[in-house]
Amino acid sequence: MGRRGGRGAGRREEAGGEEAAAILWRRSRAERAGPGGGAWTARLMSSSPLCKKRRVSGSAQPTGPSPDPAPTPGSTPANGSAMAKNGSEAEIDEGLYSRQLYVLGHEAMRRMQTAAVLVSGLRGLGLEVAKNLVLGGVKAVTLHDPHPATWADLSSQFYLRESDVGRNRAEATLPRVAELNTYVGVTSCTEPLTPHFLEAFQVVVLTNSPLEEQLWVGDFCHERGIKLVVADTRGLFGQLFCDFGDDFVVTDTNGEQPLSAMVSMVTKGCPGEVTCLDDARHGFETGDFVTFTEVEGMEELNQCGPLEIRVLGPYTFSVGDTSGFSDYERGGIVTQVKMPKRIRFKRLRESLAEPELLVTDYGKLERAPMMHRGWQGLHHFTQRHGRAPRPQHAGDAAEVLSLARAVSPGSDLDEELVRQLAFQATGDLAPLNGFIGGVAAQEVMKAVSGKFTPIQQWLYFDALECLPEENREQLLTEETCRPRGNRYDGQVAVFGTGLQERLGQQKYFVVGAGAIGCELLKTFAMMGLGCGPDGGVTVTDMDTIEKSNLNRQFLFRPWDVTKLKSERAAAAAREMNPALRVIGRSERVGPETERVFDDEFFEGLDGVANALDNVDARLYMDRRCVYYRKALLESGTLGTKGNVQVVVPFLSEAYSSSQDPPERAIPICTLRNFPNAIEHTLQWARDEFEGLFKQPAENVNQYLTDPKFLERTLRLAGTQPLEVLEALQRSLVTDRPRSWPDCVAWACQHWHRQYSNNIRQLLHNFPPGQKTNSGTLFWSGPKRCPHPLTFDPDNALHLDYVVAAANLLAQSYGLPGSRDRAAVAELVRRVRVPPFVPKAGVRIHVTDQELQSSAPALDDGRLEELRASLPSPDELPGFRMFPIDFEKDDDTNFHMDFIVAASNLRAENYDIPPADRHKSKLIAGKIIPAIATTTGAVVGLACLELYKLVQGHRRLSSYRNAFLNLALPFVACSEPLACPRNKYYDVEWTLWDRFEVQGLQPDGQEMTLRQFLAYFKKEHRLEITMLSQGVSMLYSFFMPAAKLRERHDQPMTEIVARVSKKKLGRHVRALVFELCCNDDTDNDVEVPYVRYTIR
Repeated sequence: MGRRGGRGAGRREEAGGEEAAAILWRRSRAERAGPGGGAWTARLMSSSPLCKKRRVSGSAQPTGPSPDPAPTPGSTPANGSAMAKNGSEAEIDEGLYSRQLYVLGHEAMRRMQTAAVLVSGLRGLGLEVAKNLVLGGVKAVTLHDPHPATWADLSSQFYLRESDVGRNRAEATLPRVAELNTYVGVTSCTEPLTPHFLEAFQVVVLTNSPLEEQLWVGDFCHERGIKLVVADTRGLFGQLFCDFGDDFVVTDTNGEQPLSAMVSMVTKGCPGEVTCLDDARHGFETGDFVTFTEVEGMEELNQCGPLEIRVLGPYTFSVGDTSGFSDYERGGIVTQVKMPKRIRFKRLRESLAEPELLVTDYGKLERAPMMHRGWQGLHHFTQRHGRAPRPQHAGDAAEVLSLARAVSPGSDLDEELVRQLAFQATGDLAPLNGFIGGVAAQEVMKAVSGKFTPIQQWLYFDALECLPEENREQLLTEETCRPRGNRYDGQVAVFGTGLQERLGQQKYFVVGAGAIGCELLKTFAMMGLGCGPDGGVTVTDMDTIEKSNLNRQFLFRPWDVTKLKSERAAAAAREMNPALRVIGRSERVGPETERVFDDEFFEGLDGVANALDNVDARLYMDRRCVYYRKALLESGTLGTKGNVQVVVPFLSEAYSSSQDPPERAIPICTLRNFPNAIEHTLQWARDEFEGLFKQPAENVNQYLTDPKFLERTLRLAGTQPLEVLEALQRSLVTDRPRSWPDCVAWACQHWHRQYSNNIRQLLHNFPPGQKTNSGTLFWSGPKRCPHPLTFDPDNALHLDYVVAAANLLAQSYGLPGSRDRAAVAELVRRVRVPPFVPKAGVRIHVTDQELQSSAPALDDGRLEELRASLPSPDELPGFRMFPIDFEKDDDTNFHMDFIVAASNLRAENYDIPPADRHKSKLIAGKIIPAIATTTGAVVGLACLELYKLVQGHRRLSSYRNAFLNLALPFVACSEPLACPRNKYYDVEWTLWDRFEVQGLQPDGQEMTLRQFLAYFKKEHRLEITMLSQGVSMLYSFFMPAAKLRERHDQPMTEIVARVSKKKLGRHVRALVFELCCNDDTDNDVEVPYVRYTIR
């Protein structure tokens, strides 16, 4: 989920308003990208920049556990037996919570597991909050609501069924909420709130609550130290308030890993100046606190506590008085320290008069104070009349406006804004509930964990640009917006009946059924998208459900594990709204499935909603949407960060209009010989895994089954032929095990080779005291001097490695393994390891440039010797090996056991602090941190854009891209960028334009290349100089004359088939050609692509 890696780095952008939002959007679209994720957010989003060289793990300071909740009177329990289990510090189900743990950390998770939360009000908003909290794993959630369910509730309350209308909302909702997480005790209560009842909770959440109730509850909670969150939505308006007490401690303000940098110099002075190695910016900010380790000479720094710094430049900062310290000699690591922050919250009664407001849209800076007063006017109206203002009722709206003016007489007031709030007071929209509910649930998690910065103290949000652009007065009337007694009444109150009918006829394609896909399907069901007789939703996902999905992919249950995501998600969404016409498919989107998702399929769609987790698939779907001119909703998450991009045909740029810089790779020589961070040793361990247990087995199987394998291998570049043949010889001759003891012996020998012998050889080439030509120590700066390890079968880490490596080798040969550690230790003691003597003449490359410049000639004699030593496939009848694909989430398969042991042993070689299994899995498995709160908020914002697309909004200013970081907290909405305009002659064009060429001529014959070239010369005054289709060059002005003569009179499809060596399928209706052209003046001009129709 999301965008590729970080979109920009460096200094803080000093921009405000719309400019800041635009910079933010251009530079920082989220990357839910899979492998190689990298830094993710622009300077506006985080207290630390993208240019982070190293990160180290750190634990947050505890604020103390919350007391166990007292029993709640008059409540109905579910999952009650799980409550004590979830409160135990020893019990964190890492299989379930793994992705969330990478967002919150273990300490914050333990605090959450001691918290009891009350969620009052079980309409759509309250349910969103409860759902996210139960998925998140607090100790207990009580659902409170004294009211019966109504038809209007079904507009967004996805756990109410039509048969529940008339039943108590909390009781009807309870069983389905309890299913989300059996570790959380879920109860319901239908009695009115009382002070005694509230005392049992650490956090109280009020949704859709009258102001008089909010005030007394706010006073009570503030006095008793109970955290309070108030949330409300009315149509396209949302409100959120937080009060976490007089002295709330935040242990980690932003959730980013502490920065770390290597020191190259420290001066003596007041203040002393620290210079870091110039291979990357340090990333610190003035006011940060840091500690030092491994400083030589000025060792007093190593003994200091956290020191406040002042940044002087990208590689330098000052650090207090060092004038009395010893002289600096060399080395040192400086690490950022997370310092606790104390915040004082005003109680609700005070904050109403003096509000602090969080801005969410820099184009609407003035609206938040207006909404603050308008909402109070709305509460006063409801208190006076015992009901909300009626939809589009002018009299009711005028009274709300008058009451809002009375809140602050004489102050300016946006009358139209308040009037719209009154018009929509009975509106209940699933997308807005998803957004506000996600943000509110994250605030609850902050309240109980002390992790991340809370909202101070009000957030107001509106999406009035969702309303019709034209003829609003005619489309939205009392008649069109009155309740009809059906499940869409809450939506009709805002948009009228016309939009509801159009929503039902929409045909949408949801690509992916993971966390975002589940939220999309739920919201589509509530909105009624694709629920009409001619509408429909297709969802595709080729993955099956795993346990770790259940923490945020909320349509799935434990009994769904191993089933197809798309099928189960479609079935669950249909349960929420039986009218939803949804089909689940299991095909991956890509060129290989264009026979399935063909022209007819895409041309029948109204739009596409991406719910993907990798860049390649996103780019592919973006190209398809541009080609078929379909709207695209693109969204992604990374931990507490999320983004939404709406792609509007002929108006906005596409997803692929801008590219992120490539991920910075770890130099090969750093991995091989000079690691200085745990990330390096983990990547080395992953390479070891592939090189020992996957690639050799694949090569062996190809050698045994493909007669031309050796021939192809010998044609490989560089030293690859030698490396492949040596690996084959090891796998089939020298290292081939015949039994379990052979596997253990191999693992022991390999341990000595990697952690002792190779290090001894490295130190033989570069002794510890060796100096470079410039007189500096070779082992200094980023080069950490290693030391060899001595094998000890009684050392748990050493034995971990042997057990894992031996079992993996046995698996790759189809041999039985063993988990008996004592037996393995006994076998290891019998292994005889020959003494190692360093060799002379072994060359070890120090830099990648040196490695690339040295291209040793292949020894043909050695290649022939290796070929002769290999047994022929005929000598190994029936033999095959079993390549092992790395799987991080199965704790029984030895994969992560090997990675953790291999990485930490190498870290020990180089005195690098080790990583525990949890952190190792994050880095080595390239896991994308994820949490349900962000997903819900992001999809809510995405589906607000859907209202605009369905209505056909044509003003780019009506649309909003969004970027959020719930940890800070930060939400920014901004207008999408327009599609760039190009021009040839007087013809303007954008990425949405193209040349349409009919391949079949009136006589029934297909156009030849000669005719194609002549067509463009005559119709468009363009001389084609090059013509390509995909990666196939069909024509160029510099082609040999004979080839040109041959192709000139061939049909275009025949040329394509011959050059690409692929037969055109019957599903292909048109081809895409790319052109290079010259104009009349013989100048090169940019032109659109060609859609060449053949059927």
